[in-house]
Amino acid sequence: MAGAILILSHLLGPRSKVARDELLAPYESGIKSPGYRQQRYPVKFYLIAVLFVIFDVETVFLYPWAVSVGEFKAAGQAAFWFVEMVVFIAILLVGYIYMVAKGAFKWE
Repeated sequence: MAGAILILSHLLGPRSKVARDELLAPYESGIKSPGYRQQRYPVKFYLIAVLFVIFDVETVFLYPWAVSVGEFKAAGQAAFWFVEMVVFIAILLVGYIYMVAKGAFKWE
């Protein structure tokens, strides 16, 4: 039954008068493409994206710590958690300085 339906739809279906190449051409926002052009992104783009994610993760860890500072003071552990956060930020700062020194942010 399925095969018969496929054959009948092929035989009885409407025909397009548009060329096959024109049907397969890319079309976006009402503008025909001037041709196939694949743009390559520089590696620096991905490096900046990864660094953005790393510093976003830093913010994710920094925000709950900042909200909980009052609880740390009440428990008498404020100095310990402050030192822990300073060490965390120092490690990230060393990584940031290394990236600047290597020229990761220079677009040539």
